[in-house]
Amino acid sequence: MAFQRSQVQRTMARAAALAATAAVFGVAGCAAIPFVGHKAATPAQGSGTETAIGVNAYLWRASLDTMAFMPLASADPYGGIIITDWYSDPAEPNARFKATIYILDTRLRADGLNVSIHKQVKAANGDWQDVAPAASTEEKIENAILVRARQMRINGR
Repeated sequence: MAFQRSQVQRTMARAAALAATAAVFGVAGCAAIPFVGHKAATPAQGSGTETAIGVNAYLWRASLDTMAFMPLASADPYGGIIITDWYSDPAEPNARFKATIYILDTRLRADGLNVSIHKQVKAANGDWQDVAPAASTEEKIENAILVRARQMRINGR
């Protein structure tokens, strides 16, 4: 009987310690991970936020819609990162583009979006060389995404 009692007590003590550890890490972890434990308003309340993914759903869908002409390499709706693969316009086969889109907020705001464009041109030897894209390219894509996101929000999609 003494053996059983001590075995049960040890098991209960281990379970209590495990539960306490999980609670501590759970509370500490929620503060360190963005948007976890954050109760955001639903789109029906007019704030334009979603809690199902880690970023604004309108910005997310508008980004995918706007960049649909480029092949998709990676998309992380929880981290808010969309990466396209290289795309060459058939009218200009000696240049190719790649985009990385960062959605930084759960709210539909202009500063919650950042677009990075990479451009390469084909050199005489056939190798691709990095060049700077036009200065306004990133801003134009950001604006197109924001316009599309606002349209989606107004239409309630």
